[in-house]
Order: sequence, then C-alpha cells, then structure tokens
Amino acid sequence: MENSWQPKPGDKIVRHPRIRHLRLRRVVGVMGLFSAGYGNVGSSIYYALGIVALVALGATPIALAIAGILFIFTALTYAEGTAMIPEAGGSASFARHAFNDLVGFISGWALMLSYIVTISISAYTIPPYLGHFWEPLRSSPIVGTLVSMGLIGVLMVINVIGVRESSRVNILAAAIDLATQLSIIILGILFILLGFDGMINLIHNMFNNWPETTDLVFGIALATIAYTGVETVSQLAEETKEPQSRAPRALMMMIAVVLIMFAGISVVALSAMTPQELGNIWGRDPVAGIVTCPLLPEIVQTIFGPLVAVLAATILFIATNAGIMGISRLSFSLSSHHQLPSALGRVHYNFRTPYFSIILFCLIAIALLVPGFFSASFFSDLGALYTFGALLSFAFAHASILMLRVKNPGLPRPFKLKLNIKIKGREIPLTAVVGLVATFGIWVIIVINQQYAPWIGFGWMLLGLLIYYGYRQGKHLPLT
Repeated sequence: MENSWQPKPGDKIVRHPRIRHLRLRRVVGVMGLFSAGYGNVGSSIYYALGIVALVALGATPIALAIAGILFIFTALTYAEGTAMIPEAGGSASFARHAFNDLVGFISGWALMLSYIVTISISAYTIPPYLGHFWEPLRSSPIVGTLVSMGLIGVLMVINVIGVRESSRVNILAAAIDLATQLSIIILGILFILLGFDGMINLIHNMFNNWPETTDLVFGIALATIAYTGVETVSQLAEETKEPQSRAPRALMMMIAVVLIMFAGISVVALSAMTPQELGNIWGRDPVAGIVTCPLLPEIVQTIFGPLVAVLAATILFIATNAGIMGISRLSFSLSSHHQLPSALGRVHYNFRTPYFSIILFCLIAIALLVPGFFSASFFSDLGALYTFGALLSFAFAHASILMLRVKNPGLPRPFKLKLNIKIKGREIPLTAVVGLVATFGIWVIIVINQQYAPWIGFGWMLLGLLIYYGYRQGKHLPLT
C-alpha cells in the first residue's frame, strides 16, 4: 500500500540543517589513542604523588601499587567494552546498551564532571613547574591562575580546528615526556637508590613513617587520582581507524607504561626525601623535588631542573588537551542518543568537530579556576572532586560489562576478558567483578572522608538529572 500521507494546511515541515548529519572523521591511530590516554593518566603523577604522600606517608608506593591493580582491571574492562561498542561515550555508552538511557546518562554526567576537573586541575598545575624559569608563576596565585586560563583558551581553539591537529600535539608531547621521565628514573636509581644514603632513606621513610590502617585505606582511595583518564581512549572510538583492534592495543600499551613509570618515580621519590617533604614542600611539583635532591650530582640537578619544568608542563598540557577531547566527544555521544540537548552534539561543517561543546565546557573549566585567585585549599579540593565523577563512572563501566555478559552473551567481542566463571551458562569475568566492588567501595570512602567533593558532586548530579528530565519531557521521550 502506498503511503498516502500529505501535509495538511498549517503543518510545518522541518528540514534539519546539513550540519546535523555530519560525522566525526576517523583519523586517529594507535599512537594517537595511546598519547591521548597517557596524557590524561600519566600526567597525574606530577601532582598525585604529593597528595597521596600527605596521607599514605611511607606507604605511598604501596598505595599507588594497589590502586594500579585496580587500574589494570578498569583498563581491561574498557578494552572489552570499546572493542565491543566502538562509539564515543565510554562508560555512558556501555551503560546505555547494558541498562537504559537513564543509567547511561547518569554514568556520562558523572564522567563529564571528572573531565571538567581534569581540564582545570591539569592546566592549574602547569604554572608551578614553569616557575623554575619565572618565580611569579609559582608564587603568585593571580599570575598562575591567569596563565592556566589562557592555556585552556589556546587548546579550545586547537580542538575546534580539528582532532588531527590536537592528536599530533599529543603524540609529540607524550614521546618527549616518556623519554625524560625514564631518564629521571634511571638516574634516580643509579645515584640515589643504589647509593648507601638513598637506600637507608628509602627504608627509613617507608618503615618509620608507616601510616595507620585507616590512613592507608584512604591513601589508596586518593591514589586512584593517579589512574583516572582511561576513559579518553573510549571517547575517541568514533574517530579511530579500526577501533575494535586499535583501542585494546592502545589500552594495553598504556597499562604497561603507566605502571612502570609510577612505580619508578614513587620509589625514587622516597629515596630522595621524606614523605613529609614530598607532601608539603613539593606537594604541587613532586618530580621537581626529586631532581633537586642533594644526592644527585650537581650537573644532573643543573640539567634536569629546567628539563623537568618543561617535561611536566608538556605532559600536563596534553592532559588538559585530552580532557577537552574527551568531554566534547562524550557530549556528542549523549546528544546523539537524545540524552542531552542536540546543540551539544553540533558538528562544525568545515572542521567536523563538536565545536559547541568544546567551547562550552572549556569556558566552564575556566570558570572553575576562579577560586584559584584566593583559595588556599583550592588544589586539594579539585583533587577530591576529580575522583568523585571518575570512580562513579568506572563502577558503571564494570557493571555494564557484567550486565552485557548476562543480557547479550552472543554479542561479538573482538577483545574478551579472561578469568571467567560460569553462572547459569553465562561467563562472568572476575576482573570486572573485583573492579566493580573496589571502585564503588573507594568512591564511598571518598564521599565519607571529604567535605567539598560530595556537596559539589551530588549537586552536579542533581543538576544533570533535572536537565535530563526537562529535555526528555520536552521531547515526549520516556526517561529510560
């Protein structure tokens, strides 16, 4: 039967602009994915080391190692999820497929908070390292905050122009960072750790400064700050060539490199200084404290002082860039599936990038830096807020992979988690089970022990639910 419908007088025919049908370009390779992910995860050692040392004291390497195990489980979960569902959105996309639109939105909105804080905290920690060259960058809150805001503005323009350009920035910066960081570890082992004084320092700092059990547990919770950012690889799935195979490869590379670097840096740090010095004097630039250790030859200090300043600024710069790339692609995914207003998914006709969301969230990240002009606790507050959204979204990612194993076991999985147990004929991956329990448990610890993060975090979640409800009601769509 032929379609006999014809528009009636007064009916409005809405023609969607061509721009709404544009898709993102698939231009990112394995190294582009790795560098974007490493820029987000690897950068956190430049400030997380000091934050963890304040609580975990001599057990700082242990806290980072335990959190690293959880990072492995989470990265493996994202490897299966991204290969199975190669689209932007990360845990939000996994949750939408496993549960429904509402659960997917909650996961995505929590992740959006962590991305905004990632952009802000990464940019905010660049000036203190560059203070090696000009002291006001480290000592003046006004100068440092203004420079941080300017850096976000520059990256906003780069990301609007196109992902290929920003991906090249990531690859170059990550290569420089890895080479220099590895050099610091090798020199630290040769001149500090293997020396008599350095070995005595390490033993003394670890065993004579061992924390209380409650502090160690809280230190492990804070150490997860060092590993947030694994979502970045999944967010770029729609712009990746052959994402089913390249995304898991990038994640495996990131696991190996991050664990080696974090272990080396943390052990060398406690050989060079006490945990009190690490957490207080060098809290915002702990790696700079390592290269100024008196146990190092003077020529090494002279060379690596400015080198670390450039190194840290470089990797924190690409972390800021990775956060912008991640949140813009996440908002593109949420709007494409009617979970956020369509304006947030608007793609530029020439550049093929979600320019509206890039500009919007960069401006929010800049606004989030305003307390940096006058608040003494601003940096630690950002760190607590950073983990609130990330850990919650990680828990949703693990739960989604488990649900998809039960709900849709026949779904093609180019990368499949091992160590499975069979329950009623379904293969349940143990790594995802442990990851779910651990990430949610640590999130609860953060909520209980922090004052700033829960208020802002839950307020952000409530705002998101109100936006979601209003948008879905306006579109006459069911909430789930």
